[in-house]
Amino acid sequence: MEITMYNVSSNPHDRDSMTTQRIMQLVAIALLPTTLFGIWNFGLKALLIVVLTTGSAVLCEWLYNFFMKKPQTAWDFSAFVTGLLIALNMPVSIPWWMPVLGSIFAILVVKQLYGGLGQNFMNPALAARCFLIISFAGKMTTFTANKAFKGVVDTVSGATPLAALKANGYTDKSVSVLHMFLGDIQGTIGETSALAIILGAALLFFFKIITWRIPTAYIGSFTIFILIYMSASGMGFSAGYLFSQLFGGGLMLGAFFMATDYVTSPITPMGQIVFGICLGVLTAIFRLFGGSAEGVSYAIIICNLLVPVIERFTVPRAFGKGGRKKA
Repeated sequence: MEITMYNVSSNPHDRDSMTTQRIMQLVAIALLPTTLFGIWNFGLKALLIVVLTTGSAVLCEWLYNFFMKKPQTAWDFSAFVTGLLIALNMPVSIPWWMPVLGSIFAILVVKQLYGGLGQNFMNPALAARCFLIISFAGKMTTFTANKAFKGVVDTVSGATPLAALKANGYTDKSVSVLHMFLGDIQGTIGETSALAIILGAALLFFFKIITWRIPTAYIGSFTIFILIYMSASGMGFSAGYLFSQLFGGGLMLGAFFMATDYVTSPITPMGQIVFGICLGVLTAIFRLFGGSAEGVSYAIIICNLLVPVIERFTVPRAFGKGGRKKA
């Protein structure tokens, strides 16, 4: 009689060669197009900010693990990606110490004090950006125009095209959609070029780092809200206004690189769709009716806090549970 022996271990039983380090490396590579474009668009000061944020984030994580005698995670690229995202969310005109402070806040307060990678309840990079905006609003909302941008928008001094759009509406003097798509405009280092962001997102889809659910639900619900707003406000349909809202600000960067963060987004398929819809609606409300022209950062942070509730109501029913019993 032949006896077959099986090895039984604790879950998960499905093994994958894709490690945390590999995922973070691919995310960093996917961010290269928008990073390189930001450096080209804004100059060496943008490169300095990238070096400062990534370096301080990795160093802060290393020091925390060293002094707390925890396993060293500074080399898994998660801190590097956090620092890089912080840099891409910074205006190039800020003093050098502010992005460093943002990186320390993200790694120490938002990530490590809550248990490290996988335990943080909100996106560390966006938490750092919101912290800096609240603390240093003037510095964080002052944008420098590059040579290609000067003269394209002159309606609002020192404002991004999205701010000009909110203040003046879509007019003949608004920045062309092509400029906003290519990215030679004002804004933070990494949010100006929708083209560069989409190229990086394509890499994430190719390696199956992210799925279509959150970005599609986010951008789709945002688009529908803008269309309803244009109709209800009597504006009528304006392709220029719609695409300016889509390509302007941090919508694309947030939808593909920050809303899809594994730790702070739902794991259930339906929950991801609900999460994306909430993001789109909140972003549109903040942009159209709020005091600021932007709303992506706060929308993602708020929806991060809603993830436990979303998952509670979207967990698939276990096989055989809830069925009707036979008499």
